[in-house]
Amino acid sequence: MDYFSESIKQAIRTVPDWPKPGVSFRDITTVLQDRTAFRKLIDAFVHRYHGQNIDAVAAVDARGFIIGSALAYELNASLVLVRKKGKLPFDTLVEDYELEYGTASVELHKDAFHEGDRVILVDDLIATGGTMLAASRLIRRIGAEIVEVAAMIDLPDLGGSQKLREEELAVYTVCSFEGD
Repeated sequence: MDYFSESIKQAIRTVPDWPKPGVSFRDITTVLQDRTAFRKLIDAFVHRYHGQNIDAVAAVDARGFIIGSALAYELNASLVLVRKKGKLPFDTLVEDYELEYGTASVELHKDAFHEGDRVILVDDLIATGGTMLAASRLIRRIGAEIVEVAAMIDLPDLGGSQKLREEELAVYTVCSFEGD
């Protein structure tokens, strides 16, 4: 892990036993409140994708919007919002995914991308991978190319990043929390 990744990881607050006993919640608000950590975070993504001819950044509802908007601006790319079902006002495509107890859905405007657009799919963290997998299926259904799935945090013990790779998606995360 490089210096920037380590400093961002150190800026993330861990809240034990929230939202339930045994869960260590990774709170990104401390990164957002620290102007140096937030700049390093956005710079890590910008440096990774600069010069790769990215057409759009697809940001997942809701914390992905924070990273995605800054990244899209810096890359001079469009920003596309992947929303929870029922939040977009125009013609949409919907994809369901499994939760621990039930299902959820994400949606995307049908005209969000052009065929062949090069897209970065971004969220704050990768846990079980369900939301990112559903979002990637929507993007691919429109005909855009996902250059990479990106997040600030990977929780590899939950298997999401591995599931994404099994779907032949490249995955990049700034830092990870394993076994704790």
